[in-house]
Amino acid sequence: MELLIFIKAIILGLVEGLTEFAPVSSTGHMIIVDDMWLQSEKFLTQHGANTFKIVIQLGSILAVVVTFKDRFIDLLGLGLFNKKVVNEQGRLKLTQVIVGLIPAGVLGVLFNDYIDDHLFSTATVLIGLVIGAILMILADFIGPKHPKTQTVDQISYGQALAVGLFQCLSLWPGFSRSGSTISGGVLLGMSHRAAADFTFIMAVPIMAGASLLSLLKNWEYMTIDALPFFIAGFISAFIFALLSIRFFLKLINKIKLLPFAIYRIVLALILYIIFF
Repeated sequence: MELLIFIKAIILGLVEGLTEFAPVSSTGHMIIVDDMWLQSEKFLTQHGANTFKIVIQLGSILAVVVTFKDRFIDLLGLGLFNKKVVNEQGRLKLTQVIVGLIPAGVLGVLFNDYIDDHLFSTATVLIGLVIGAILMILADFIGPKHPKTQTVDQISYGQALAVGLFQCLSLWPGFSRSGSTISGGVLLGMSHRAAADFTFIMAVPIMAGASLLSLLKNWEYMTIDALPFFIAGFISAFIFALLSIRFFLKLINKIKLLPFAIYRIVLALILYIIFF
């Protein structure tokens, strides 16, 4: 495998890892970086390139599992509950996570083919970037200054379902799963950190399920020749996602969503100038 192609795999993994859980749209960045510069379809074919993007997304998912390993152990009933996440209000339950997953899960199954065939383009990403940024700005300015739900363990079933409805917006490429759900959570009276924690926890089953199903459909495109490329991208995405998640969670209550919204609008303007 040529060194340049190997480096491209690492770069795509870096883009996926840094943007998957930040409210800036990883799908949008992957489409933009790959279409404008790396053009992985030329050496992987279209199906191979799509399969690669699925594989590196699994690297990002693994990073969330590692970061929230104690939480997932408890949710699955695999060990004693970690006392560090207990508070006087109780704890997050697996059923609350499931309630949050239902809306986007149902719509994703119903419209998956349509989304893949018609919405993955630079134009749709631009729309998602701008509208998503507006939602984030509204959340910061309209959301309560002193939210009642300070931690993920204080989330109600109603909030879990409502955040799940906001997650449906992320089915539009460029909107961002974390951008839509964190914004929704803040508007519903959650702190930015509580909304972010719930977003990341919900992301694992829905992303893992969607990625594994897509991987099974496209398994034939993971050829021996392309395997080093896939492995490099997976490892790169895992490492950079692990770093970005920990950095994001430390800062989100301080910086909130406005800086990310501004970045999205600036990026959309630049892309509009370039492409249109």
